[in-house]
Amino acid sequence: LDRKQRKETGITALDPRANNFDLMYEQINALKNGVSIDKPIYNHETGELDPPERINPNHIIVIEGLHPLYDERVRSLLDFSVYLDISDEVKISWKIQRDMAERGHRYEDVLAAINARRPDFEAYIDPQKQYADVVVQILSTNLLTEDKEHKILRVRLVQKEGIEGLEPAYLFDQGSTISWTPCGRKLTCSYPGLKMYYGPDNYYGNEVSILEVDGQFDNLDEMIYVEGHLSNLSTKYYGEMTHLLREHQEYPGSNNGSGLFQVLVGLKMRATYERLVGVSEKVAATV
Repeated sequence: LDRKQRKETGITALDPRANNFDLMYEQINALKNGVSIDKPIYNHETGELDPPERINPNHIIVIEGLHPLYDERVRSLLDFSVYLDISDEVKISWKIQRDMAERGHRYEDVLAAINARRPDFEAYIDPQKQYADVVVQILSTNLLTEDKEHKILRVRLVQKEGIEGLEPAYLFDQGSTISWTPCGRKLTCSYPGLKMYYGPDNYYGNEVSILEVDGQFDNLDEMIYVEGHLSNLSTKYYGEMTHLLREHQEYPGSNNGSGLFQVLVGLKMRATYERLVGVSEKVAATV
């Protein structure tokens, strides 16, 4: 549905009824079978549907948006799936900063917009994370009692166990529960420091392994020290993760767990592709 149709029916863009999952399944399936598609294009500025875009099959196909894991048929086509799970307190803080500073919105209006979308988000978007192979959680730090702007983040990587071809990364000893403060002679840490965690857990009834980074890395050149204590990274050579982080130091989050885990997820995607290449077309999903 376009913006006008959603307004007439009282349906938000988060509501599955505003989407055509039959078409989504048909088109992703077509791409996996080597058939080009004409993908619908929603114009976020006008709120209308633009002429469709021709998409040709490729070795790697990325499906991203609000609902890539909502439909069971679509999920069955995905070879690797990732859900970005930003906690409410961080999400609200970021949105308030952006909308007030960059767009001139009032605080009350920003909160009203968030609260208006919350029921549909909780009903239709948030539950999709239970189906993802990997979940990246962006959380408030535990290193400070108060951080209203959320400049320091605690980031958790939730990795499902038992997924064919996916070897969860771990810290020190696989299957153990580890808390580690790497700051010292080999890793520079300014206030409030940095802590890492690894351990097994249960997530929506699934056995998972958790990696966590709370705080920031002061010097990415020193990341080789951290990389040396992580295993199952799916790297091609020792130091590849550090090299990739240093190569893109200007990217947001490159100095905290979000950057580290983005690189790690990318390495896992590459490993999935290389395992499946020559068998079928690859599809990765992000939410």
